[in-house]
Order: sequence, then C-alpha cells, then structure tokens
Amino acid sequence: MKLRHKQRGAIGILVVAGLVALLAMAALALDSSHAMLNKTRLQNAVDAAALSGAKELDLTEKDVFLARAAAEAAFGANSSAFGNSEMGEAYSDGTIQLEVQFSRTLDPFVPGTIPAEYVRVRARNFRLPAWFAPVVGITEKVVAASAVAGPSPTIDTACNIAPVMVCGEPDPDQENGGAPTWGYEAGEPDVLKMSSNTSDVGPGNFQLIRLGDNTGGADIREAMAGGYDGCATTGDLVETEPGNTVGPVVQGLNTRFGVYSGPMGGTESLYPPDVITEQPFPLVTYDSDTDQIYQGTTPVQGAEDLAYNYDTYQSALALQSYNHPPELGGKYLRREWTVPIGDCSGTTNGQGQVPLLGFGCFFLLQEAIQQGNESHVFGQFIRDCNAGGMPGPAPGDGPGLYIIQLYKDPDSPEA
Repeated sequence: MKLRHKQRGAIGILVVAGLVALLAMAALALDSSHAMLNKTRLQNAVDAAALSGAKELDLTEKDVFLARAAAEAAFGANSSAFGNSEMGEAYSDGTIQLEVQFSRTLDPFVPGTIPAEYVRVRARNFRLPAWFAPVVGITEKVVAASAVAGPSPTIDTACNIAPVMVCGEPDPDQENGGAPTWGYEAGEPDVLKMSSNTSDVGPGNFQLIRLGDNTGGADIREAMAGGYDGCATTGDLVETEPGNTVGPVVQGLNTRFGVYSGPMGGTESLYPPDVITEQPFPLVTYDSDTDQIYQGTTPVQGAEDLAYNYDTYQSALALQSYNHPPELGGKYLRREWTVPIGDCSGTTNGQGQVPLLGFGCFFLLQEAIQQGNESHVFGQFIRDCNAGGMPGPAPGDGPGLYIIQLYKDPDSPEA
C-alpha cells in the first residue's frame, strides 16, 4: 500500500508531459501551415514580378530600367492583393527586401552582364510572427522566395501565327537551308504575299493559309490584324487558301500601322497600332517580271538598301521615339510577325496541303497597298521574335520563335 501511494503522482506528470507535447506539435503544425501559406503567396508574387520584368525587357529591347520598374510594380500589385495583407504590410514598411537582377546567361546567372536576357527577382526577410510556437522557443518564421524568367528555347508549336505562308529550303546542304532558318538570312527583305502567278506555292495560291473552318474575307481580315489565336506545330500539314482577298488583307494588316479602313474602323482598342509606324520612303514595290524588290528605282538586295529597316525600328524603340506611345494606345512589336514556313517542293494547285517546316520571324516593313487586284506584303527576316506557343520536347538553342517563361533559379534554394 505504501508503494502504491508513492506512485500516485506519476500519472499526472505523464499526462502533463503528453499535453505539452501535443500542444507543441499543434503549435508547430499551425505555425508551419501559416508560414507555408505565406511562402506560397510570396513565391507567386516573385514569379509574377520576374515574368513582368522579362516581358518588359523583351518588349523594350533590353531596357533594364523599365524592366526593373515593371518587376517592382508587379510585386507591389500582388503584395497588396486581397488575402496578402501580411505580405503587403511587410513590403510597405520595408521589412521584405526585394532585389531585381539581370543576366545575359541563365546558368550561371551573372548579375550585370549584358545584353540582359534573364531577370531574377528575390524577396527576402519576410518575417512572420509565431502564434503558438513560442511554447517551444520559436518566436518567428522567416521565409524567402526567388524566381528567374526569360526567353525559352526555340519553340516547335506556335500560336497567333500570320495567315500567310512562305516557302523554305529544307535541304541543309543548300545555302542557309535546313533548320532553323530554312533558307532565309537575317536582314533579308522578302515578299510575304504576292500574286498567284509568281507564288511558289502553286497556281491559284496567293500564299494565304486556311485558318480553321472559317475562311471568308472577314476571317482573313481579322487574322491579318492579329485576331487568329490558333496554333500549328512543326511537321503539320498546312491547308492552303486559294484566292487573293485583296481588300481584307489590306484592311486587316494596316491596323498595325494605325490605319483603320472599311470594317476595321473603330477597332483601335482591339487591334492597336505598333508604337512605331514609320515606313520606307518611297514605299517598297515588287516587279514580278524580274522577281525583284525595289525602293523607288533602286533594286533592294539586303537591309542596307532600305531607307527604313528593322535596325532603324530597333533604334527608335531604344530612344522611345514613338508615333503611338503606349499610354496613348500603341503596342510594342505589332510589326513582328510569326510566319509559317512550308516545304513547297511539290506545288499545290488551289486548295491543298503543304508540310510545315517551321516558323520564321518577319518584321513588317510597310503597310499593304492595294493596286488593282494585287496587294503585296513586305517583310524583313529577323533572327528571333516573341510568339505565343510552347517549346517542343527537345528544342534547339538557335534563332527562331520563343516565349517568355519561368525558370528555377539555379543559385537560390528558396526558388
């Protein structure tokens, strides 16, 4: 009896110890969940900031000041969004340390190297109070996040493509032939749409392609303005669309130059002009008899023969010398076109199918001018451009189409 009396307090001690352990586990679970939730919110904010910065960097031709401002604005907008009150308060009072860096390469990411291609956004020192964890000696949790964004490798599937097709050279043994340029050379001017008697696609074709089930003039007009959001993949068979459709081609394409004629009147908000609408003077023409592009009476062999070309456009972008500033409705890079490149080795008479080799990036040199039953569209082949789509399973690193995407930060465990 005496021994049993001495052991009566042991059960109470075990109960108290068990309750303390349960309370500690509950405290850690609740506070860890709170920290994880805010870590996710912080990661989402830096992801959005990195993407915004990279897109601005791409649109403004490597302007790191505008890209930094865009990244900071995106992070600020996300931190003040509904449900992010703790993050917003920490950012507004300066507790969260936001860092925006730029690098020419992804891995290694070397801050300050030029030309800038990739944007890194880091948010650190987000301090979260511990609600229950102080019972085990933990007074606060500190979370951080990091994200990198920049151009993807060359993509195999492209969206928002032009409703025209040019013919490429699939043989790599030919000059510039094979992937990824398919016979084209950077800076080279070309006719993207011509009359059927000079088109390499075949009789009855004016280099237009069929876009889904609807192929009327209204659909061509909208597609020329940028309203086609369908996609195509390398290796597909592209449906040709016979017929010239001169009026819709001119009306749709010229919205990119701030000209809204016919049914396109009043569509400025839907199809804004490029920020820069300068053109060659005199305008470029094409002589189908000699298969020669002219500016005035001067034959055009390369970009150096053009009074206005992609380099001139790039310089104006860098100087922000806009005809239609963004704040007044202009949009960057509306004159860059994602054009399907087909294998036209077998001519197609009327409607038919052409194997899709890949895609090319073209700068629209000038607005389309209707001359009777003809409307030539002139472009200049450029090395790469930003397009909607997704990289293929094993994309290359060469020139071509790309998208702006997120990457895991190679130097940050918190990414």
